[in-house]
Amino acid sequence: MLFDKADLPPSPKSELRQPVAPPALGADATQVVLFADGGCEPNPGTGGWGCVLGSGAVCRELGGGEADSTNNRMELMGIIAGLEALKRPCRVLVASDSQYVVHMMTDWINGWSRRGWSRQATKHKPPENLDLVQRLARAALRHQTTWHWVKGHAGHAENERCDRIAAAMIRAVVASGKAAMDQRVPRTVAAPPAEGLPGAVVWLTQEERGSWGAG
Repeated sequence: MLFDKADLPPSPKSELRQPVAPPALGADATQVVLFADGGCEPNPGTGGWGCVLGSGAVCRELGGGEADSTNNRMELMGIIAGLEALKRPCRVLVASDSQYVVHMMTDWINGWSRRGWSRQATKHKPPENLDLVQRLARAALRHQTTWHWVKGHAGHAENERCDRIAAAMIRAVVASGKAAMDQRVPRTVAAPPAEGLPGAVVWLTQEERGSWGAG
């Protein structure tokens, strides 16, 4: 089964300054489109995230929420959950309406890694949500990922679906009184198309000892 909860790969232990490239995938590698969204009501406050994974003619929907979170943490969790649910390395097109996440994964993250997870070169200033940032980096390294920003609330069916899942999870967390919860719902429908979603291919690198930390 392709879509399943997968353990995080171990953090790289090498002390060498060398790139950590995604796995080499053959022409027959599974192609996946991952849409995700998340938010809080209010922010910070009760949060929810939603994810839709599409491959071939099959979709899988994932949702989760937390009683105390932020918009950005929920945006990160939606993508993390999707990537971690893939049981084997895949070519993954990630579509998100969060400029924060897309800019982070296509621009900022390699600089943060080179500086030992600091946003500044002269003063150690860790990125916000470092635990989830490192967790997302490790999850992305298992796959060949391409990242694309989509405008939110602009009529994109799968993005809107993720938004509705996230909102439903906020309501579910409030109703349950639990600190956190998640659910995974299979859906056998036409997978979301990848056409019209070009993006920047990311090759993350580990360039500092212990760069990935223990997210």
